[in-house]
Amino acid sequence: MYKIGIDLGGTNIAAAVVGFDNKIVAKESVPTGLPKTPDEIADSIAALVKSVASKAFVRMDEISVVGIGTPGAVNAEGVVENDANLGFVNTPLREMLEERLNLSCRVGNDANCAALGEQIAGCGKGTRNFIAVTLGTGIGGGIILGGKLLTGINGAAGEIGHMVIDREGIPCKCGRIGCFEQYASATALVNAAREAFPDITCAKDVFDLAHADNLRALEIIDDYTEYLADGITNLINIFQPEMICIGGGVAAQGEFILKPLREKVEKKRYTRNASVQTVIRAATLGNDAGLIGAANL
Repeated sequence: MYKIGIDLGGTNIAAAVVGFDNKIVAKESVPTGLPKTPDEIADSIAALVKSVASKAFVRMDEISVVGIGTPGAVNAEGVVENDANLGFVNTPLREMLEERLNLSCRVGNDANCAALGEQIAGCGKGTRNFIAVTLGTGIGGGIILGGKLLTGINGAAGEIGHMVIDREGIPCKCGRIGCFEQYASATALVNAAREAFPDITCAKDVFDLAHADNLRALEIIDDYTEYLADGITNLINIFQPEMICIGGGVAAQGEFILKPLREKVEKKRYTRNASVQTVIRAATLGNDAGLIGAANL
């Protein structure tokens, strides 16, 4: 038997056939094609499930479950309560897909799925208390405690990008002031650097300047890493996980960013004298994390 994982995004819908060894057998993606109604999105997902199964030479009766990772808050019944980009408002996505596929389906938040994938088959394999932090346009997160996803009473737990680290700081789109993602996302790094370097377009540009020993770029990254360490330390102080996994484009810098991050966290964390400490590592699965995690919901 096989599982299928779906990563539903505003730009693309990706699908993977996953074996019970959590290895991907086949992958396929299609443009999301927004704007679309929820019914049209469900139709696209159902068609993609059938297409990727065919690509893997897997019959529909060999599929035990289809898992879907989607932006937004997802409740225990598989209803997406809200996601403005996809137009979901109390959308019963699980029910819609089960009707179309005649298969058991599960729906979860996409950041949670990515965390689950890394914990099951990536850098966190073997851990039971694990947090994934994704540094991108914003900051996504997924928290696994005792081997189970922490979803909260309404499926919205793990929004770590919206913990405040400077209440007199930068306004956030969520309505609060000084959220973590306003200082430590990839977008935040670019915004911080543009005063000195107006022509940069992405976080990699800032790192390229730093690798060329540009002193101002190095200062900006050091300041950025300080904010990142503040948020990571908060997570460690609250949850004391075995591992925190850093994903997203910034994590591609590897030890260039992780080494100073660890050093700053070491100075800040409450348990600095403890014999057992949280390990900080880079994610290893890339975009496959969300697909594997969704298949295992």
